[in-house]
Amino acid sequence: MGAKSSNSASNVLLERLRKLPMKVKIFLGLLLAAIALVLFKSTIRRRFYFFLASEIINSVGIIALTYKLFALKTCSGLSLITQELTALFLAARLLSSKFTVDNIYSVIDLISLSATLVIIWMIRFKLKSSYIKELDNMKLYLVVVPSAILAILIHPLLAQGRIAGIVMAFSFYLEAVSVLPQLRFMQNAKMIETFTGFYVFALGVSRFMALLHWIIQIYETKGAFLFLAGSGYFWFLAAFVAEMVQSFILADFTYYYIKRCLNFVS
Repeated sequence: MGAKSSNSASNVLLERLRKLPMKVKIFLGLLLAAIALVLFKSTIRRRFYFFLASEIINSVGIIALTYKLFALKTCSGLSLITQELTALFLAARLLSSKFTVDNIYSVIDLISLSATLVIIWMIRFKLKSSYIKELDNMKLYLVVVPSAILAILIHPLLAQGRIAGIVMAFSFYLEAVSVLPQLRFMQNAKMIETFTGFYVFALGVSRFMALLHWIIQIYETKGAFLFLAGSGYFWFLAAFVAEMVQSFILADFTYYYIKRCLNFVS
């Protein structure tokens, strides 16, 4: 009885939040983010843990997709285009890391790329019959071309040369919008498949943790953290905005996903 009452109260709260003006929603979102930032900063001493948490959560989402593909033998509700974009930005990031530093970030990206390529292979060949191409209708070039143009115009100035900077910037920008085809797919389908929804939710939480990592690093190093990724007139701002854009794109879905889960429980 108590649990049911609690769920009802949560639903009422979410419904009231939904009816708030957009400006109020943005303000509340920023306020909650600031509170979370302070709490995490005061309780987590090593900044690396933010990155680690981000990658672990992202890995959980990938594991959910892998289970869906191999155990349930279906790729329904999954956007092939988003997976292809993910593989592309991971490959670009690995290429740029070869130009810069060889570290744990590259190892994690390599593992993620390998898993993504397996997912693409499963969708294209093994589970092709369950893939709904008609709903996955966002054109690849609409995401790739603007990211490439922006990377050419705004990129870090690296000692390794201009090409390395462009490739790095391209991976940043493409990652920020790579989830759009998946969101478009779910919008077209007018439903959220369980494992796919969890995957996107995990992406949202992962990006939030990554954003916190960025903000804390910038704050604690008084901006010096930005210079670790090269220099450039607009690069610092563009890279941070790309991270923000991705977080906000996923924030809306995360909100409705939590609401859906609460409705299901109640």
